[in-house]
Amino acid sequence: GDTTMNQFFLSTFILCLGGFIVKILSFIIKILSTRTLGTEGISLYSLIMPFFSLMVTIAGFGMPQAISKLIAEGKNKSRKIIEQGIIFLLFLNFFIMILIILSSDFISTTLLHEPRLKVLIIASSLAMPNIALACTLKGYFYGKQKMLPNNISNCIEQSIRLLFIIFILPDLIKKNLVLGIMCFLLLNIVTETASIITFLILLPKNTKLNITKISYDNLIFKELVNTSVPLVSSRIIGNIGYFLEPIILSNTLISIGYSSSFFVFEYGIYNSYSLALLLMPSFLIQAICTSIIPEVSKFYSEHKYNLVKKRAKEAIILSSIIGLLTVIFVTIFRSFLLKLIYNTSKGANYILSLSPFFTFYYLEAPISSILQGIGYGKYTLKTTTIGVIIKLLSLFIFSLLHIGLYGLVISEAINIFYVVFQNATKLKTILDTKTS
Repeated sequence: GDTTMNQFFLSTFILCLGGFIVKILSFIIKILSTRTLGTEGISLYSLIMPFFSLMVTIAGFGMPQAISKLIAEGKNKSRKIIEQGIIFLLFLNFFIMILIILSSDFISTTLLHEPRLKVLIIASSLAMPNIALACTLKGYFYGKQKMLPNNISNCIEQSIRLLFIIFILPDLIKKNLVLGIMCFLLLNIVTETASIITFLILLPKNTKLNITKISYDNLIFKELVNTSVPLVSSRIIGNIGYFLEPIILSNTLISIGYSSSFFVFEYGIYNSYSLALLLMPSFLIQAICTSIIPEVSKFYSEHKYNLVKKRAKEAIILSSIIGLLTVIFVTIFRSFLLKLIYNTSKGANYILSLSPFFTFYYLEAPISSILQGIGYGKYTLKTTTIGVIIKLLSLFIFSLLHIGLYGLVISEAINIFYVVFQNATKLKTILDTKTS
């Protein structure tokens, strides 16, 4: 038991360390970009983010996890698996990219009431094929349990972003705010290309890809898609919820008399200042989730239910501590932190109202990861879906009460409580039945 324990902590540690370096870089990037863009720029950027997250999720389509799973099982040639991933994702992404470009006017003007978003939507969609290619290669290294290439490519990506923000972005923003944000989004093409090159250099000789010789293999293709669909569906549903959030919010608030600029401004503050501060240690939770899934699925398949229970307890306690400390620290020093990091005093009010239930937020991912690891992915998909529907409905109802963005705060709370309570109850029932 001790050796697996050490292995678990070691792989978590490597992921944490790599994640920590990337997090420090992205934290510096966030501070600099937030200060450079200013509140108006950040508000526009916040409006495009839900859309961009949905794009990234669709672009990868759960392929990194699906490819890594098939490669880890080792039934097929690694190169064949990567090739099928490339074929599937490139077709999917070119199709969706064209769809987005055609509907960009409708999304920006009709749905989000902000015509300036049109070029930003187009710019963010252009990186999709590159993201797709990077994802297939990422999956290969995950499957071979080589964490270093991903850490290297992440560091390179973030370094490129950092240089851009320091040396180029300020001049672009001076010329034109939308132009600056557009170039910031187009930068994804450059960073993803850098990742692809990094991965191709680090690929072992026998797996070297020859683009001209890529061939379709029906069997592996089907297996890959069948593996990726359940993995990605709950993330897509979560992202669709996130994508619909500003649409429902803006349309409801505008219909009861709030101005479009009030919504754009407050939504930017809520997302980029308040939520960002409360979510600071989420990379630690991500590391716990990444290393616990293979662990619990291995123990569960070997019928070692007591070990599953023990590991689940450890993950939940660790996540609770991280969540609790974060919430207490951020709530007490909220004004100081906002001033120090973002050079603003805006958003302290939202932190105060979000913090009471945010400790629970930190339990959501670990509990659902454990359920997925022991084969209850369909159940977590169901709770995620119902949670999103509840959130969007309550968002609509509470927004009608003329409480500005606090409708969003309340609906966020309801969603978190619902999902955590449902998943935790289910996990407890399963483990109690198995261990009794």
